[in-house]
Amino acid sequence: MGGNLPFKTCLQERLNIIRPTRTQVESFMKKHPPVLTEGIVDLVDAIRAKGGVVYLISGGFDFFILPLAELLKIPEENVFCNRLMWYYNGEYAGFDESALTCDNGGKGRACGHLKRTHHYQNLVMIGDGSTDLEAAPPADAFIGFGGVVIRERVRREAKWFVTSFMELTDELTEADSDS
Repeated sequence: MGGNLPFKTCLQERLNIIRPTRTQVESFMKKHPPVLTEGIVDLVDAIRAKGGVVYLISGGFDFFILPLAELLKIPEENVFCNRLMWYYNGEYAGFDESALTCDNGGKGRACGHLKRTHHYQNLVMIGDGSTDLEAAPPADAFIGFGGVVIRERVRREAKWFVTSFMELTDELTEADSDS
């Protein structure tokens, strides 16, 4: 997705080639269960302790993102991701083209939706990719994360860049002790 075609078109073309079945996806998930990045549970807990609400906004697919949300105790209604669809026999039927995240600028649209719907004044996006960076604005701030992979554009353009979720957790807990 080098920028020549819309994300939705690339997604559609790739999925039409792969045509994953429900059985293949379930088998993959059994062999490769989701693994959380070190420190994310503590960060989510710290955000909640300060009265914040946590959302997952991802260009990934529901079969992978929803189990992560469950591990983090994030309700499904707080997850924005792409969703695969299957026919009754488990064959690939397509993807939900109405999902905000299935097209260019989708993460930004999801942030805008959250701000309009919930009237958030301080919506912060944390992420490791260019599409996360591009979601601010409408997100009020962006924190670049390089704990798994460092993307040079994100490191360079983020006003705040961390390589560990503990850095953010420490900031939140220090803010409590300063009050």
